[in-house]
Amino acid sequence: MISRRMKTKIPAGEKLTVGLDLGDRRHSACVLDAAGEILAEEAIVNTRECLVAFSARFPTATIVMETGSHSPWVSRLFEARGHRVHVANARKLRAISASHTKGDDADAQMLARLGRADPKLLSPVRHRREATQRALVRLKVREALVRSRVNLVNSVRFLLKSLGVFVSSSIKAMAFTRKVRAQLARADAALVEPLLAAVDVLNAQIKALDAELETLARETYPATERLRQIPGVGPLTALCFVLTLEDPKHFAHARAVGPYLGLVPRRDQSGESDKQLGITKAGHVQLRCLLVNCAHYILGPFGPPCLLRAAGERIAARGGKSAKKRAVIAVARKLAVTLLALWKTGADYRPLPEPPSLAQAA
Repeated sequence: MISRRMKTKIPAGEKLTVGLDLGDRRHSACVLDAAGEILAEEAIVNTRECLVAFSARFPTATIVMETGSHSPWVSRLFEARGHRVHVANARKLRAISASHTKGDDADAQMLARLGRADPKLLSPVRHRREATQRALVRLKVREALVRSRVNLVNSVRFLLKSLGVFVSSSIKAMAFTRKVRAQLARADAALVEPLLAAVDVLNAQIKALDAELETLARETYPATERLRQIPGVGPLTALCFVLTLEDPKHFAHARAVGPYLGLVPRRDQSGESDKQLGITKAGHVQLRCLLVNCAHYILGPFGPPCLLRAAGERIAARGGKSAKKRAVIAVARKLAVTLLALWKTGADYRPLPEPPSLAQAA
């Protein structure tokens, strides 16, 4: 722990605010007293031991930090030791990101001053529980494996294309190596065999991980079964949705999930000018991509008739340069709202409204 500035004595019980600019190797800390004067400026080595020692020196301090790679575990560490912790939304802090004198020390001081003045200025976020984050990491691991497999499969196609051998793009990933080996001549197969062997390994790992995630969803997160009633929503989407939102009570209204996942348009309005912009793309990237994939299925040739499909078709029918894209995003947003409503109410999914009974018709 490197102290760059420190008052000789800190009054016991004084209300302190600590701004913490997180880094991979060191964190910059700025400690303010109740009057806003700087009591200490330090560089803290990024280890649990150093953070615990820092916490013990300022046991009553309010800790303010930005979202980042280290903010989940660091915030949990300070909360476990009795600190009040504010995690600022880095996307909303233009006072830091757009500063002309940006630096770790200046950022830490700005975080401390914003947290001392009004925590709402930080647009604070709430990190997930550690168990939830660990489950999300398993989904991220699967995503990384799938991405690696796609890269290898594309490499095989491109390399063989240079030899005049065409491999159909319609071959499914799990059957790719078997069909390619059957198609290729022995000399050509030998050239790309190391890549095919790597794809086999990835297929086995992805298959095992899928089974593991299926069991996790069924045994630990039973709410996913209700969400999977919607055609196109599989175990991965349902599990990712439950893990990302963590608790449906965090949302007072189901429609709030659209902005939370970045599925609403950005806005830049001033006077008579109100530009049409793309979506914000805030929130969890993987879940947003999964919802968009589900929307493509719902609007596709195999999607069954339902209110979601009808809403997307109405938007697409308006025409325009990007009508289909707008329809897909709208269906993804409505799907997220529907999933949250099913989770909150515990109701069964009804794709279409029920026809009125004979008694009601009479």
